[in-house]
Amino acid sequence: MPADLEITNQWIKSKRGPKNKINPRRPYAFYVEEEKGINGENTTVATIFLSNKECPFQCLMCDLWKNTTDEPVQAGDIPYQIQWALNRLPKAQNIKLYNSGNFFDINAIPEEDYGAIAGMIKDFDRVVVESHPKLINTLTFKFQEMLSPQLEIAMGLETVHPGVLKKLNKKMTLSDFERAVNILEAHNISTRAFVLLKPPFLNEQEGIMWAKRSIEFAFNTGVKCCVIIPTRYGNGALEHLGKLGYFSPPVIGSLENVLEYGIALEAGNVFADLWDIELFSKCSQCLKKRKRRLKEMNLQQLVLPKVKCECQDRD
Repeated sequence: MPADLEITNQWIKSKRGPKNKINPRRPYAFYVEEEKGINGENTTVATIFLSNKECPFQCLMCDLWKNTTDEPVQAGDIPYQIQWALNRLPKAQNIKLYNSGNFFDINAIPEEDYGAIAGMIKDFDRVVVESHPKLINTLTFKFQEMLSPQLEIAMGLETVHPGVLKKLNKKMTLSDFERAVNILEAHNISTRAFVLLKPPFLNEQEGIMWAKRSIEFAFNTGVKCCVIIPTRYGNGALEHLGKLGYFSPPVIGSLENVLEYGIALEAGNVFADLWDIELFSKCSQCLKKRKRRLKEMNLQQLVLPKVKCECQDRD
């Protein structure tokens, strides 16, 4: 790991390209998906990606800034986005409100919108929002008190490798993460953790090993669900690190390996993030079958028979 490479907000932002044009009155994506529920049941989930101000934590691997505004949205914009998406989605049991950052950042989701948001999602069983562990605060519990659905908070653990976590510019320690989980658990709020597969500065085997350790750590702290996210190009900083030899994306076999391990722990749900899964496979012959297998493993939480293929990235 390079000791002389200083990762700062300024350095990360200097490697970026332009943002996408975002309408503050529209979510930038929304869909309904299936997901294994926390109690073992299969559920439908309406996932809405809200357009709002960029997260104040400029993490090294993040590309969510591409779909954010430069200024805070106006009061009323976020409820309007949610209702706009719900009017166009089929009915679902649960809902995820992802806002490219932190739900409890007042520069992202205005506090005065909490009541309207709670009202329009009252018929869902569970609502998942995302937050940095350091932004779990009194607003978290104020929002919870307004809700009919069970609240779940997704937080980026990323990796338990101490040197890499620091280099990610996450501005968080493992103690910060564990403290947030404990506080949320004390308030009857469940948590899920985002775990990076092969972040910068790790080779393929190290990426696998540290992802597994990260899942173990998350479950040991009390997290109920882990989502494995293969680290990908696309934000400028990782392209630069790739040229320096400090990063390359994981192969699909590594994602399969870590998912199999996580499910076998039987400590909670473990999901593989399949967004842009095509980026991690070099074999067009088996990709479709392997993607289907990963999807079914997500839903069944069972380790299914491997797809047989002679491709080179099969390990």
